Amino acid sequence: MIHRDPFDRMLLAQAQCEGLRLATRDPWCHKYDVDTYSV
Repeated sequence: MIHRDPFDRMLLAQAQCEGLRLATRDPWCHKYDVDTYSV
């Protein structure tokens, strides 16, 4: 577990399951195997 925030982990899991791109300003989210872009 890289990120401790449960809500962010839920967003990451949902994005990964649905094949979505996650818009975030949290630098920890980029360490997961999810397509992200910084806002």
